[in-house]
Amino acid sequence: MSKDFYNQFILPYAGIIIKICRAYTDTEEDFQDYYQEVCLQIWHSRDNFKEKSKWSTWIYRITLNVNMSLLRKQKKQSYSSLNGRDLQEIPAEETFFQDKSLQLLYKAIRQLSELDRAIILLYLQENSYKEIADIIGTSPNNIGVKITRIKKQLKKLLDGKIY
Repeated sequence: MSKDFYNQFILPYAGIIIKICRAYTDTEEDFQDYYQEVCLQIWHSRDNFKEKSKWSTWIYRITLNVNMSLLRKQKKQSYSSLNGRDLQEIPAEETFFQDKSLQLLYKAIRQLSELDRAIILLYLQENSYKEIADIIGTSPNNIGVKITRIKKQLKKLLDGKIY
């Protein structure tokens, strides 16, 4: 990947990529891996961008798809690597947010389904219902209903203080 491509087409959208990758990872190491994989996939598939949507919408789609794919792959690997080990032997998750309330929010978001996680992240990025619907592939009305339900679910999780 050229430095020019990164600076022109990825760096301006790094905030989007970072927030989504943070919501799908528990450790700094995983975050770095996910971020790099997203950047690589954007570069590899750059010729597939047909300008039917905004570049930022396309970035969201790639970022969400890569994160969901890596999460599924990681879950499969962790289940197979346990090989009967006691769950207590597995190290506790590392945190890499300084702000405790932000840590709790992201921990709650990570407990949502993949689709709900994607929707709330797009909502928190202040995307309109229409933009979210375009990225997810549904109607704006459906997004509105889902966001209301997700907020209620997050409130329940946060009220329980997720430990």
